[in-house]
Amino acid sequence: MSAKRFGDYYTSNGRTLQYYYKNHLSDFKDWTQKEHAEDWLLYAENIGKHLSLDETSLSNGELYTIFTNKDGHGKKGSIIAIVKGTKAADVIAILNKIPLEKRNLVEEVTLDMAGSMNLIAKKCFPKTAIVTDRFHVQKLASEAVQEERIRLRWEIIDLENCAILEARKNETIYTPELLANGDTHKQLLARSRYLLFKSKTNWTVRQVERAEILFNLYPTIEKAYNLAQGLRYIYENNTNKDVARLKLAHWYDKVEKSQFKSFATIARSIQMHHIQILNYFNNRSTNASAESFNAKIKEFRAQFRGVRDIKFFLYRITKLFA
Repeated sequence: MSAKRFGDYYTSNGRTLQYYYKNHLSDFKDWTQKEHAEDWLLYAENIGKHLSLDETSLSNGELYTIFTNKDGHGKKGSIIAIVKGTKAADVIAILNKIPLEKRNLVEEVTLDMAGSMNLIAKKCFPKTAIVTDRFHVQKLASEAVQEERIRLRWEIIDLENCAILEARKNETIYTPELLANGDTHKQLLARSRYLLFKSKTNWTVRQVERAEILFNLYPTIEKAYNLAQGLRYIYENNTNKDVARLKLAHWYDKVEKSQFKSFATIARSIQMHHIQILNYFNNRSTNASAESFNAKIKEFRAQFRGVRDIKFFLYRITKLFA
């Protein structure tokens, strides 16, 4: 059998098996949540003390809000609710179907910095500690560093284009300056991307050399990098909330003196969410479980080459994780 015929045979039989599983072997036809599955699913019995709130895309960029129980460890009993969209009012309406006395037993909800997520947690779990995920906060700082690197790279590209045009006018050949490590200025800024995400202790020998040249030539990148690493240091080296609060205050002062507009914006965002951010130091909880769960959904979706029937896809997910 040729490879093409084997592929066609495998695809045809795979679809036949899926058809029989969906319509005859499974209890999909009698699924109690089938009627509203595309809009919302609720498994109130899976609620626990430590929850995660996040969003994911099932197909064609269509977002769903997912509430999971961390104690489920990404297995059965993990899914509490899946609601179509990210509109706070819609999600709140579904979560409020869970009796208030059960919701009041929740001790902690971790989420990102989105205002809608924060509103959902506050409205549905009024007695719960809300924790802003540290990795979302650190990501903002890392993006600010990259923003400065990219800004300077565009400047260098523009200068290089001007130099090439000037060389052509003068009928000469443009030769870019080579730095001590063999990079041109444009290459240095492009190749420094990954080292700026890492702490200095994790740099390779080549990255140490490249960073030294980079920081000497572009001190604003070093300043931005040190601010981002300072924020990471607060998370990684403090367990006491009061100490962390003091360290954040010192970090705000450094940001103010730096006059970086992007970091000033980050500092304001942190100040607006400071209670939820400092709640991280209660148990050092993150939203990593939610990100891991999202990865499982994406892998599950990839195995079936996309989502053709959302209701049936959600049915299979809940069979595994709810």
